[in-house]
Amino acid sequence: MKTQKTEAPKTKAVSAEAKAEFLFEKTNYLLLLLGIAVIVIGFLLMIGGGSTDPKVFNEAIFNFQRIRLAPTVVLVGFGITVFAILKNPKNS
Repeated sequence: MKTQKTEAPKTKAVSAEAKAEFLFEKTNYLLLLLGIAVIVIGFLLMIGGGSTDPKVFNEAIFNFQRIRLAPTVVLVGFGITVFAILKNPKNS
């Protein structure tokens, strides 16, 4: 009966290369964080305008900031995050 020698795979070299390689570049991650921050700012702009008394109606809930500005800021934030994901890091 012959014994076969098998070489152990070089997992340390392969795993070191896999750890060093990221899917995105630094600019992609920065744009992604910027987009998330813009989305959070948009949601913060929507806060408020309510009334503590349920029998009293407060018109401040329908002002420009909550109806037009905040949703626009949130959509711009989503656009930035989509751009950050789709931006090809190799062509920078």
